[in-house]
Amino acid sequence: MPQEAVVLKTLPEIGPGLEDLYRDLHRHPELAFTEHRTAAIIAARLREYGFTVTEHVGVTGVVGMLRNGDGPTVMLRADMDALPVEEKTGLDYASTATTTGETGETVPLMHACGHDMHITCLLGAACLMASSPEHWSGTLVALFQPAEEGRGGAKRMIADRLFELTGKPDVVLGQHVFPNLAGTIGYRAGPFLAASDGYEVRLFGRGAHGSRPETGVDPVVLAASAVMRLQTVVSREVAANEQAVLTVGAINAGTAANIISDHADLKLSVRTFDREVSARVLSAVRRVIEAECLASGSPRPPEFAELFGFTPTVNDEVATKRVVRGLRTQLGADAVREIAPIMGSEDFGEFGEAAGAPYVFWALGGADPQAYAAAQAAGELEQQIPSNHSPLFAPVIQPTLGTGITALVTAALQWLGGTP
Repeated sequence: MPQEAVVLKTLPEIGPGLEDLYRDLHRHPELAFTEHRTAAIIAARLREYGFTVTEHVGVTGVVGMLRNGDGPTVMLRADMDALPVEEKTGLDYASTATTTGETGETVPLMHACGHDMHITCLLGAACLMASSPEHWSGTLVALFQPAEEGRGGAKRMIADRLFELTGKPDVVLGQHVFPNLAGTIGYRAGPFLAASDGYEVRLFGRGAHGSRPETGVDPVVLAASAVMRLQTVVSREVAANEQAVLTVGAINAGTAANIISDHADLKLSVRTFDREVSARVLSAVRRVIEAECLASGSPRPPEFAELFGFTPTVNDEVATKRVVRGLRTQLGADAVREIAPIMGSEDFGEFGEAAGAPYVFWALGGADPQAYAAAQAAGELEQQIPSNHSPLFAPVIQPTLGTGITALVTAALQWLGGTP
């Protein structure tokens, strides 16, 4: 019997407890760098499994290490943070949590991107590996990262001497739940996730009374013009055989119906697979905004502030083939499917790049099979299956959890189990 099958043999026994853990984590989401309850639960579980645990790596990150003889070092990574989204799933374990925002407002919280599933899968894999030491050899690193959602959690952990703690891994492995069919794995060698650059832009006007617009410079009109003109950057300045997405995700200005404000704020992101393309798009964004400010008579040039910057996730070709071979043997060829590159972004790749190690990241399907089949039959997958960051997004617990645990264990054993 292959090592994977032996190590996974007790998965049905630990499954119900992990499902309860997942529901608990889903009910109690925490924002970036405030994942204190989540981190404490993770650290306690890892110690129970026999891992050596270091907490507060990169603020709230948790690193568990299990040394089991000679062999490679395999790093498995999960992220922990939630989003400021009000949950509308109607689940009996839905989040009703809130927190206080930076300006004192009440902010709803939700695991709208599936990080609670990532945590539970990795803890399940850690438990199974720890209980079967006779079937593998090497060092397993279970890394739980804070602040993936645009706050640079990976870089914070690396800067906090992560690799002095763990040593350089031989491979870094991870997964992310997506609205694909639950029970399936989506993989791709080479470019898998896009680079993403986020900016906040302040546009300056001149305040005035709403009855006398001629005495001011209206930043709302300026912002509206800029947003509409930005839509032409991708459609008219990016070649058809190149890929780019430009999104203005937030626009804020003014406080009352009869007051012309003195500024407006935009938040935007640019996603590409090619850094040369992203440089051209970002240059065009700056050019368009500066030109609109000039055309509107803005009293000051716009101000640009970087919010985040993700490099593209580019899976190692050789390591990906190794992982896929194991996954297909364990899950079946039909369940492990090559997929197109995804325009979403992640900072997972920072770990492999900083360590100089190959890495593999794959998509874990989380959509309910019945709902998925019905939506597919109706030709409305995009409309009926909620995507990440939606207030309706929640992966079906099974078979998502079992598949995710199986994938992590199987992938790790491609190195730790002595597989060539």
